[in-house]
Amino acid sequence: MLRDADMLSNLMRRKPKHSLPRALYTDPAMYEVDLERLWYAEWLFAVPGCEIPKPGNHVTLQIGAYSVIVVRGADRVIRAFHNSCRHRGSRICQAEKGSAPKLVCPYHQWTYELDGRLLWARDMGPDFDARKHGLKPVHCRDAGGMIFICLADAAPAFDAMAEATHAYFGPHRLDDCKVAYESTITEQANWKLVLENNRECYHCSGSHPALCVTFDDNPNIAGDGSGAEDPAIAAHLARCEAAGLPARYHGSDDFQWRMIRVPLLGKGVSYTMDGKAAVSRMVGDVTLREAGTLLFYHYPNTWNHFLSDTVLLFRVLPIGPKETQVTTKWLVNKDAVEGVDYELPRLTEVWTMTNDEDRAIVEENQRGIDSPAYEPGPYSELQESGVIQFVDWYADSMTDRLTGRRLHAAE
Repeated sequence: MLRDADMLSNLMRRKPKHSLPRALYTDPAMYEVDLERLWYAEWLFAVPGCEIPKPGNHVTLQIGAYSVIVVRGADRVIRAFHNSCRHRGSRICQAEKGSAPKLVCPYHQWTYELDGRLLWARDMGPDFDARKHGLKPVHCRDAGGMIFICLADAAPAFDAMAEATHAYFGPHRLDDCKVAYESTITEQANWKLVLENNRECYHCSGSHPALCVTFDDNPNIAGDGSGAEDPAIAAHLARCEAAGLPARYHGSDDFQWRMIRVPLLGKGVSYTMDGKAAVSRMVGDVTLREAGTLLFYHYPNTWNHFLSDTVLLFRVLPIGPKETQVTTKWLVNKDAVEGVDYELPRLTEVWTMTNDEDRAIVEENQRGIDSPAYEPGPYSELQESGVIQFVDWYADSMTDRLTGRRLHAAE
């Protein structure tokens, strides 16, 4: 296809350790290639399992052209299905969240079991075989309490990451948490700019005064992992490991995912304006208040912070070439009581402000790139090693999808 060739042309002429060519942030055709070759092919974070704890609880997601239902079955297994009735294609679940004993299409009331089987379809005749008209499944896996889905016919490998997440997230016991609060904002910028902004803290001291009360803008923390031997980080890793908390840098060979436990500033134990805990009840088995934050990202759509008192999950979904949805969920111990164990304003204020600040940053970034005067600029290898890593992963992944070869940027 012509647009695939255009994508390859843009990737082949990109400068190493520089931002991407303008078309990859602005062109609707390049956005469609992103969807088809990446978003429809990779594992994507959908929802924390604790958000749908009971049979029939479900959420819907829109990923490009695809609408997806994620639902907990009567057997308590979480599954995902295409949100399209096998009769005439109507969406079955219209709300973003809901709960029902069965999945019933509102158009002609075709009724499906929570495991996707078609149970009832009126007046379809004696030769109709309901077994051939169940909901179309979507790959669905649990990674330490985070539910991932994949739209591809054949999903990429998942087991190594799942095993690592169960070890690293295990002490936080996500299944014993609840969603205390969530927010969804729409950023008028390409999804890659949202990810790039997250993968560095070069901008933090000038843009995030509340976050910087406790989050250290040390470039080794937000970087590519090469700074894990930084004395402050190394000492923190050793302290956490001694307390039984998996902490050391661990990730995939292609850098698609990574986890590491890093310290907060000073005596800070949470993301609050005074650095003190936002929730009196700790999550899971994290008995070390000074555990800092476990950082976990998985490209292309999630970054996360696991602390001793709360877990912050971030989900990114593309809406258009220059429009991206960012959802944040604040998880706390399921037995924590609002007004007793925590106050919502105190729990959420730092990241509510930070998200709004990041929205302004990436939208201005997009506006500048929209100008024909834009040309790719160099990344700071000291401050933006994580951005270099992400952009290389993106370029390699797209090249691989388009040609079957991974072409790393030349040094």
